[in-house]
Amino acid sequence: MGKPTGFLEYKRIDEDYIKVEERLQNFNEFTIPLEENKLKSQGARCMDCGIPFCHSGCPLGNLIPDFNDKVYKGRWKEAAQILHSTNNFPEFTGRLCPAPCEESCVLGINEDPVSIENIEKNIVEVAFKNGWITANPPKVRTQKRVAIIGSGPSGLAAAQQLNRAGHTVTVFERDAKIGGLMRYGIPDFKLEKHIIDRRITILKEEGIVFKTNAYVGNTISVETIKADYDAVLMCGGATERRGIPVKGNHLKGIYQAMDFLKLNNQYVDGLIEFESVLSAKNKKVIVIGGGDTGSDCIGTSNRHGAKSVVNFEILTKPTIGRPPNQPWPYWPMKLKTTSSHKEGVERFFSISTKEFLGDKKGNLTGLKTVEVEWIFKDGERPELIEIPNTEKTWECDMVLLALGFIGAEKTLAEQLGVEMDFRTNIKASEKDYATNSKGIYAAGDMRRGQSLIVWAISEGRQAAHHVDKYLMGKSNLPLKEGIDLPRV
Repeated sequence: MGKPTGFLEYKRIDEDYIKVEERLQNFNEFTIPLEENKLKSQGARCMDCGIPFCHSGCPLGNLIPDFNDKVYKGRWKEAAQILHSTNNFPEFTGRLCPAPCEESCVLGINEDPVSIENIEKNIVEVAFKNGWITANPPKVRTQKRVAIIGSGPSGLAAAQQLNRAGHTVTVFERDAKIGGLMRYGIPDFKLEKHIIDRRITILKEEGIVFKTNAYVGNTISVETIKADYDAVLMCGGATERRGIPVKGNHLKGIYQAMDFLKLNNQYVDGLIEFESVLSAKNKKVIVIGGGDTGSDCIGTSNRHGAKSVVNFEILTKPTIGRPPNQPWPYWPMKLKTTSSHKEGVERFFSISTKEFLGDKKGNLTGLKTVEVEWIFKDGERPELIEIPNTEKTWECDMVLLALGFIGAEKTLAEQLGVEMDFRTNIKASEKDYATNSKGIYAAGDMRRGQSLIVWAISEGRQAAHHVDKYLMGKSNLPLKEGIDLPRV
């Protein structure tokens, strides 16, 4: 695939960024696209490797060598057709996915891997620009009605697949706009929301019905859903946020990251004034949590004009390269430095928050930490040990908790009579995504726990196949089978 000697002739080239001082003035995306000839050369780097491990590295099973070859040859429309055959929304994954496919790229064994994610994004953008992505409603409708609860990537992918099968699909979203965590949890500098809106327009033209401000289990009863629909697919995400059970966690100035990010996204969307935002302007901000959400908080705080931004991570600082115990083609837990980190932050690893400090009025003024060490023993869970005499007090007036999620909300599951597992996820079969309640299925983070956007789309597609089979006795919707190597 690609040019036979391309990987020998061309080095990897990534998109450049607008300068930090410029991009911090707004919330727009700030990547600088590559010229077409450079994109073609990047596609040419894809090797004729015999066994494309990138297929198994991608939870969607994207046909990566195939679309790389088309890009190299300048056949963009064919590349878009190949890409959309396995991925409903490459414009989302091309911006937000951490690219496990690249970590399993054969070229990546001893060179920089093929820039698969950037090629993917450019394919779909070329396709939109040329008007190749249009509504394709089903020619025949079944008499079956499906309710999908949640409009994140898993819900949207399932909706499009089930609509293609001819079913009448209604997506219920409790917020004011469609998109789930992509709209309210991802900052616009990573995903401008008109990117979501243009895809939703197409889905509506295909016949999918979207109902916003529709809170199933609250403003809409589960009895109504069960009575009106032949099948229900739960795609509400893992939205229960992890707290931090230490003294002083009630103080004013300590906020959940998702509250901080959601309000800012609403401000950028023009729905609220900046005065309603949890503003980091002129504040000493500490972000607790070293994942992608923590990174998003860093980027947003810097755009607000924070006085300083510090980031804590309780885990040990990862290695820059692959750890010895995570060989190719598995997903490596290595140090990730994002564009937000490069915009200004002090990062500290192996550090644990012990107490929040406040004044007499209940306002946050600082916090206390201790350095920690992880002890690993064969066959046992890692043990966290505090290192003596490493306590430290930090001055701050805003703390953002980016500690991840602990599972799905229980209320809807209880009302639907659906079981949950020990991790507080909806208990649904890995074989067919069915819950213990007939006709009710679950997919995405709600089923597997907090995960990646590419996994959410994959889950939505898989669940759609099984819901279709339940309704019709068989299904022609694609079903990805096989072993997925990188469990991200």
